[in-house]
Amino acid sequence: MALGNRRGSKSNRPSRINSLSYVPLLLIIFPNLNGISVNVETDSSYLDLEVLSRIKGLDLQARLIVEGYVSGMHRSPYHGVSVEFAEHREYVPGDDLRHVDWKVWGRSDKYYLKQYEEETNLIVHMALDTSESMRYRSTQVSMSKLQYAECVVASLAYLTLQQQDSVGLTTFDEEIRKHIRASSNASHLNQLIHALEQSVPEQKSTIGPILHTLAERLAHRELVIILSDLFDNPASLISGMQHLRHRKHDVIVFHVMDPAEIEFPFQEHTLFRGMEGHPDLLANPATLRAAYQTELDQFLKEVRKGCQ
Repeated sequence: MALGNRRGSKSNRPSRINSLSYVPLLLIIFPNLNGISVNVETDSSYLDLEVLSRIKGLDLQARLIVEGYVSGMHRSPYHGVSVEFAEHREYVPGDDLRHVDWKVWGRSDKYYLKQYEEETNLIVHMALDTSESMRYRSTQVSMSKLQYAECVVASLAYLTLQQQDSVGLTTFDEEIRKHIRASSNASHLNQLIHALEQSVPEQKSTIGPILHTLAERLAHRELVIILSDLFDNPASLISGMQHLRHRKHDVIVFHVMDPAEIEFPFQEHTLFRGMEGHPDLLANPATLRAAYQTELDQFLKEVRKGCQ
């Protein structure tokens, strides 16, 4: 539920969700960055929301954030011919004899092939939710959820290209609005930032079906980073992530929420503005708070369970 903006009820969520191969889930609550599976060191000043909001231009914001991040090499799960030995496997008819380890044959009288681990370029593809609920910004923060997510996208794109790896982007709501194939060209950042700046958060979101479509579109194994408030049916959402994992993509989810969506700080009678087709609602927050927080907790538990 985007607060100050009413979403539809989630009371029809199924009580169980099929398990999914582990997907790192990072919950971003402004103005702090909290989460799990973060493998980098960062100076928190580069993530200060007030500082970022005063910097005009996603390219400059990205450069500021990336400064202070440390990155390493990427090991490919694919085997090929390279300089670093990985393991042996038994020879089968039809294998290339050039890769037979003759020393092993001399000791064991059996044929084994050398396999190597190749260094490979990482391919990152970011999927950004640009639906109307991402436009929400409470009075506690100086950026909307979408603006913050765009800053994260630009920063990760900049970091990826700095490593001479490839990065692509899909923006979506109930449809795919932009789909930019991955490239490692340094000038590719301008194309990505232009697409981000053209995003118009006005439509409903259907995240699950979009992830199914994306899973079929991506031809190579990629690291898919999803940035969204995840306001969708959890079963549909998890099914879409399962499809990506089935297609051998790695998946990371950045769950972006405003602090008001977590804390529900409203005290006086409040007009909650309807978003994504839902009507406005004038209500006393005191009568909603307990039920809202219970519903939100259940939603977050279901999403986390589906990512385990």
